[in-house]
Amino acid sequence: MAILTVTLNPALDLETTVPQLLPGEKLRCAEPSRDPGGGGLNVARAVVQLGGAAVALVAAGGPAGAALAEMLAARGVPVERLPAPGELRQNLSVIEGATGRQYRFIFPGPSWSAGDIASTRAALAERVAAGDWVVLSGSLPPGMPPEALVALARSLADRGARVVADTSGAAAAALARARTGLALMRLDFEESEALAGRPLPDTQASAAFAVELVTAGAAEVVILARGAGGSVLAAAEGQWAAPAAEVPVVSRTGAGDSFVAGAVLALSRGLPLAEALSHGCAAASAAVTTPATDLCDRDTVARLLPQSVARRLSAD
Repeated sequence: MAILTVTLNPALDLETTVPQLLPGEKLRCAEPSRDPGGGGLNVARAVVQLGGAAVALVAAGGPAGAALAEMLAARGVPVERLPAPGELRQNLSVIEGATGRQYRFIFPGPSWSAGDIASTRAALAERVAAGDWVVLSGSLPPGMPPEALVALARSLADRGARVVADTSGAAAAALARARTGLALMRLDFEESEALAGRPLPDTQASAAFAVELVTAGAAEVVILARGAGGSVLAAAEGQWAAPAAEVPVVSRTGAGDSFVAGAVLALSRGLPLAEALSHGCAAASAAVTTPATDLCDRDTVARLLPQSVARRLSAD
């Protein structure tokens, strides 16, 4: 039984600084840092940093895709490249030294055809075995409709995989409606309110909506994030809430991916749902104490776990 993460729209993230952003001028940038980008890649990295093992299945084309794989391997994350059109996309983040403001430029990846989608789906069918935890995380590439992700999730679940979905927008809405046999679905706070079509002002409201999603067959387990308020979990066995730890916030980037890593690693080790929720919240809390690209680490998660103990909620 393995943990596999699937990233269909990865990126190479570049970050640099300039003294001041001025229109029409040649801006002399500092040497950029380079980091792998994409939800599934972050989940795999976080699992490894938490002491587990994960394989990143990534649709990364061209020489930049090869460089991305080498970069991840150097961080202890095995990579298997999936069929992908074109060249791996790159994103740019520029920090203005004078103000500390960050400007993020997100570029689209190459457009996928129906043939590209079919090739990747076939490759995943050959790679995934019954009992594997398969995390579908991150945005969809251009040209891939949400229905294609639904079909992919259903095919993997039909093979006996424990499929976890952590995506957004139309893709999240399509998965929630489709009854694909997901083992776990996670939604952030904004996505859960958008999907509910109403405000979710407190823990009980989020838990009630999570129960609705479980009852409708969206997933066996539904986790809804509430930002600094922690997260709630609903399943047939009951409902739980766990708080976020009280920590200094350096960057919230990667917190959701760290949550998924902590929760899925706990579930893969046979821990109960309540403990998996606690591990996810502690991992997310650990992640916000680090710069964006550092995610969580095992020692910090162990230290924060006592602050993120899950409590059972009443069914009322």
